[in-house]
Amino acid sequence: MSIESAAANGLGQLKWVNLRSSSAIGQSGSNSTAEASGSTKAEFAAMLSQAARQSAEGGSTLEAGATAMSSLIWQQLGATGIGYSSISSGTEETVPTDYEELIQTASVKYGVPADLIKAVIDTESSFNPNVVSSAGAKGLMQLMDGTANGLGVSDPFDPAQNIDGGVRYLSYQLKRYDGEEKMALAAYNAGPGRVNKLGVSNDEELMDKLGQLPKETQAYIAKIERARAEYAL
Repeated sequence: MSIESAAANGLGQLKWVNLRSSSAIGQSGSNSTAEASGSTKAEFAAMLSQAARQSAEGGSTLEAGATAMSSLIWQQLGATGIGYSSISSGTEETVPTDYEELIQTASVKYGVPADLIKAVIDTESSFNPNVVSSAGAKGLMQLMDGTANGLGVSDPFDPAQNIDGGVRYLSYQLKRYDGEEKMALAAYNAGPGRVNKLGVSNDEELMDKLGQLPKETQAYIAKIERARAEYAL
C-alpha cells in the first residue's frame, strides 16, 4: 500500500509473492500476531502523542526507525466510520466482483464509493487476496503490518478483514484531505508524509507538483482512474 517505509529501507521495484503457497505464510502469520500482542496501549498512545507533536512542529511522519508504528499517524483522525459529502459519489451500479458483498458493505459503512474501492483493489493486488509486496504489504488492499495492526486486522489475507481495514484506512485519508481524492490516493500509496511535504491543499495543486512524488505514485493515480472507469456502469 505505502512505499514510504520501503523507500526508507532502500527497496527498489516492488514485487509480489504468494505466501499462501509457501511455508512462509506460517512465519508471517505468527510474526503478525506477535507484533500485535507486543504493542501495549501505553506504547501506542505514546507514539500517537509523538506524531501529534511532530505534526504541530511541521513534521509529517515519524523517523524511519519507527517502522512498525509510523504508518499509524492516521489514527489521530479518529476511528469512526464517517461518510464524506465532498467525496464524489461514484456510480450507483458497478461491475460486480468476487468480493461484491464485502465491498458494498465497506462502501456504505465508510462512505467510500464502491467503484473507487474496486479500482484500488484492482490496482493494488489484481484481486489476489494472497499477494505480498517486497515491502511487506499484504492482501487485496496491500496493508502494511503496522497499519493492519492499528486497524485491528489480525489476518490481512482474510478478504473480509482486509477490505474493511483497507477501506477504513482510505476513508481516513479522504477525511484528512477534505475529500480530495487524488491527494488521498497519493497518501494511500506513498504515505501522507510525502503528500504533506508538497504543501498542497487540493487535487489541482497536487497534479501541478506530481513530478515531485515517486514515479510509482505518479502512475498509481492514473491507474486508479483508468480502473475506476472500467468498473463504472
